[in-house]
Amino acid sequence: MTAPTTSRTRRGPDPGGSSTLAGTGTMLRLILRRDRIRLPVWIGAHGLLVLYIGAALPQLAPSEENLAEMTALLSQPVGRMFTGPAFGMDAPTYERFFAAGYVPYLFILAALMSIFLVTRHTRGEEESGRAELIRANVTGRHTALTATLLVAGLANAATTVLVTAVALAMGYPAAGSAVVGVATGLTGLAFTGITTITVQLSQFSRPAAGMAGGVLGAAFLLRALGDMAAVGGSALSWASPLGWAAQTAPYVHDRWAPLLLLVALAAVTITAAFALQRRRDFGASLMATRPGAGRARASLGHPVGLAARLQRGGLLGWGSGILLLGVIDGAFTQSMIDAGEGMPEELRAVFGSEGLVQGYVAFLGSFVTVFAAAYAVYAMQTLRTEEDSGRTDAVLATPVSRVGWSAAHVVTIALGVLLISVITGSGTGIAAAGVTGDGALVREILTAHLAVVPAALGVLGLCVALYGWIPRAMPLLGWASVALIGIFDLFGALLDLPTWLLALSPMHHLAAVPIEEFTLAPFLTVTGAAVLLTVLGLLGFRRRQVRVV
Repeated sequence: MTAPTTSRTRRGPDPGGSSTLAGTGTMLRLILRRDRIRLPVWIGAHGLLVLYIGAALPQLAPSEENLAEMTALLSQPVGRMFTGPAFGMDAPTYERFFAAGYVPYLFILAALMSIFLVTRHTRGEEESGRAELIRANVTGRHTALTATLLVAGLANAATTVLVTAVALAMGYPAAGSAVVGVATGLTGLAFTGITTITVQLSQFSRPAAGMAGGVLGAAFLLRALGDMAAVGGSALSWASPLGWAAQTAPYVHDRWAPLLLLVALAAVTITAAFALQRRRDFGASLMATRPGAGRARASLGHPVGLAARLQRGGLLGWGSGILLLGVIDGAFTQSMIDAGEGMPEELRAVFGSEGLVQGYVAFLGSFVTVFAAAYAVYAMQTLRTEEDSGRTDAVLATPVSRVGWSAAHVVTIALGVLLISVITGSGTGIAAAGVTGDGALVREILTAHLAVVPAALGVLGLCVALYGWIPRAMPLLGWASVALIGIFDLFGALLDLPTWLLALSPMHHLAAVPIEEFTLAPFLTVTGAAVLLTVLGLLGFRRRQVRVV
C-alpha cells in the first residue's frame, strides 16, 4: 500500500513560472561572498589606472607645448591602431590625451573582468559539479545565471562610479568624465552578455572564456583597422563594440548615442542566453563535445606529455596574444623615431639616456617579459584546477610521484615562457626592421627579450613555492608580483621610486640590453633563485596533503 503524495513531499523548483528564479537572493550573496577579494581588486584596478595616468601625464609633459609634441605617438596610423581614433589631438589637453591613449584600455579591462566573472560562476560551477549540489536545493533553472548577471551589473556599475569619480578628482571636465565612466561600465556589460552566450555553447569553462576572449580580440582588431584608416575612425570602427565606446569621443564631442549600441547588444545577448539555457540540459552544451580518440597517444602516458597537453591551450592563447602585441609594438618603432626629436625629456627618460631606439628596444624586452610572467601565473593555476577537480589524485594513484607530476608541469610552463620570449622577440624585431629598414634590430630585440627572461622564471618559481606550501595564496600573490614588476621596472624611473624598493623586482638586477651591457653573473643569480624557489615548492607539495574532493 502506498502513501498518497502530498505537496510537502515535493522537492526542488517547479520547471515553470517564477520558480525558475528561486533562491536568487541567496545565490547573489554567495557569489559576492566568494568574490569579496577578487572583484574589489578588478574594480580598483580601473581607478588606479585613471589615477596613475592622470598623475603621470603632467610629469611626462609639463606644458601643453610638450603635450603637443607627444601627439604624433597617437595620431599616426600605427598609433591609432594601438590606442584609438585620436579625437582632439589637433588641440591636445591632458584629459584629451588620456582619453585618446589610455581610455580604450579601460574598456578592455572591463570586458576581461566581465568575461572571467561570468565564466567562473556559470560554466565553471557546472564543470566542477558544485552547481549540481546547489540545484539539489530550492533553486531554479535560471537562478545561477541571474545572480551572476546581477553581480556583473553591480561590478560594472561600481566601475562606472569609480572611474568617473577619479577622473573628476584629477580635474577633468564632468561631462567627459561621465562619458568615460559610463562607456567603461557598458562595455563590461556588453561582454557580460556575450559571455552568457559562450557559456551555453561550450561544455567547459576554458573554451567558453576563450570564445568570449576571441570576440574581444576580433573587436579590438576591427576597431584597430577602422581607426587606422582615418583620424576619428571609419565605417569599420563601427563594426566593433570597442569602436562604439571609442566613438563617444570623451572631452571632445562627449557623444552619448553610441552607448545605446552597447545597451542593445547587452540586452539582446542576455535575452538570447536565457533562451539558449532553456534549450540545453543541465551540465551539457549546445555545441557537441568532440569525442576523444579510441586510444590515447603514447605521450599521454608520461607526466610531461600529460602536462604539455593540459598546458597547450593556455600557451597557444597567451602566446598568440603576446606575439600580436609585440608585432604591434615593433611596428610602432618608426613612430617613436619620428616623434623622438620633439619628445619631452621626461618621456625620453623612460627609455634611458643612451638613445631613443636603444631605450625603446630595452623597454620592449621588459614589457613582453611582464606578460610572459603573467602567462606563468595563469598556467600555474592549472595545477590547482587539476587538484581541485580530483584528477590529480587519480594520476597520483598510478606509478607517478608527486614531484614527477608537479615538476612536469613546471618544466612545461618554463619552456613555454622561453618559447614566448623567443618567438615574440623575433616577431617584434622583424616588425621593427620592416618599418625602419634596419635589419640589426631583429638581433637586438631578440637579445633584449632573452636577457630578462629569468625575471619571468622568477615569478614562476614564486608560484611553485606558494603552490607547494600555501596553495590558496598562489593566485593573489602571483598576480600581485606581476603587477609590482610591471610598475617598478616599466615606470620606476618616472615615479622616482627608491632603489631599495626597485631591488625587490628580479628584473631590476638584470641588464637592460642594449642600453646596458649584458653581464652573466646577475643572469645566473636570478635564474638560480628561480630554481631554488621551484625546489622549495616541489618539496612542499611532496609534504602537504593533496586536496580531496
